[in-house]
Amino acid sequence: MSDRSPLPPVRLVSEPELARDALATPLLSRAARLARWAGPDTRVDAGGVLVEEQLPAAAEVLGLTGDDAAACASEAWRAALDAGLVEITDEDAGTVAAGPELAVLTGGSPHDVLSVWLTVLESVLADASVPDLDGLVDAMEEGGPVDFSELDWDPAAEAEFLDGVLAGLYLLTAGGEGPGAGAGAVAGAGAVPLPALAASVIAPSDMGEPTNDILEQVSDAMMRLDDQFRLLEPVGLVEYRPVDEALLADAEEADGPAAPVDDVDVSRYGMVRLTPLGLFGLRARLLEAGFEAPAVGELADKGADALLDGTAAFPPAASHAETEHWLARREPLAAARELLSAARGADAGAPLRRLRCQQALSLVGGDAEPALREVLDDPELGGLARVWLTERGHADVPAPTQDMVFWLTIDTVAAQLAAEGDSEELHALVKGLADQHSGFFAAAWRVDHPQTADVLEAMGRLHPDRGTAKEARKAAFKARSNRGR
Repeated sequence: MSDRSPLPPVRLVSEPELARDALATPLLSRAARLARWAGPDTRVDAGGVLVEEQLPAAAEVLGLTGDDAAACASEAWRAALDAGLVEITDEDAGTVAAGPELAVLTGGSPHDVLSVWLTVLESVLADASVPDLDGLVDAMEEGGPVDFSELDWDPAAEAEFLDGVLAGLYLLTAGGEGPGAGAGAVAGAGAVPLPALAASVIAPSDMGEPTNDILEQVSDAMMRLDDQFRLLEPVGLVEYRPVDEALLADAEEADGPAAPVDDVDVSRYGMVRLTPLGLFGLRARLLEAGFEAPAVGELADKGADALLDGTAAFPPAASHAETEHWLARREPLAAARELLSAARGADAGAPLRRLRCQQALSLVGGDAEPALREVLDDPELGGLARVWLTERGHADVPAPTQDMVFWLTIDTVAAQLAAEGDSEELHALVKGLADQHSGFFAAAWRVDHPQTADVLEAMGRLHPDRGTAKEARKAAFKARSNRGR
């Protein structure tokens, strides 16, 4: 990602569930089994890798057969070594013993287990950024420094490419409604076609019809991602349906990767989904890199001011869920009083805080009535208090003054501008206000609200009728002059 702007909030499953998922991943579970299997007779080479003679026994312990058995066993051993499940006791003799982290997997907390899994994840991600090593091995055998340009491999660029793809997958998953947004069949809801994911990091966002060069780059990227996601699935980061082998064979016969053309069955080109565990893992990496990556439920133990400010940029579903978490820990009356107190203010963010407060109060039961009646005469909160009481059918709700109605209107539009920008709903609200009240602008410019001029200026920009838009701009000018006195 190119900036440090806040990312969409994600809904994570609980740490115990995530820890169970981590322990069940093929790579970590195999690594743990090999760590328990290792003994005095286990031998490794200078790099800590199991010597070739011991790979068949390691594969047998893991129940692996076939051509890839030794390679899978070696991969599991490297994961065990990287995660501290085993450690080298004598480099010269090549002996090993159980590492300190092995006990964590059986006796540690869910948080501790996830820390081990994150270490394994980092190791696999590093491996996934490395291309076929044949060229690298040949270059190293020749001696001297390795010229990466000769290998057509830029390690930093490869890592950046994979990070960009995973960041895109994170954003797509964060837009889902359910926890993790990644459970279920990999070809179902939430799965992303590999061509679309590759194109998202290759093709310019404002590009129309892709050029042949772009299509070729996307196809090349798909093949790289196919290899990378095959590596990342065993660690539990993703669920992946690989590219159809028949397509790969066709690409080889054509002497190069073929651009996706099958609109009927796009799953043949690969489908990937971020798992709930993968969502947790990528968020942890984003936080480590300095990104603001919120998770629903983080504000539950904080004050109402943190809740209203923190959910300001949340989409509706996430804001609703976060507010429910917050309310569940408080008595309704006390929660309502705290929310109302936090909603006050004349700063730029105050209108949106009041909107979030109003939305939060809609989830509070009738026990909150006294708190709303306490602020009926408050110039900033009296309007929303009347709305809350009236919607619930309470009696003896005093009618608002005209000044209060106009103040609440300006405050509401200011909040919608901050929350949604120039949305269709805001266009409709602006048009409705001007059309239903012929003297709206003549009265609105006098409203004693810090954002009156800004709201009227925005209404002039958004209203489709030229005459009405001009009237709104004139009112905005009057409002600015009035506040300047």
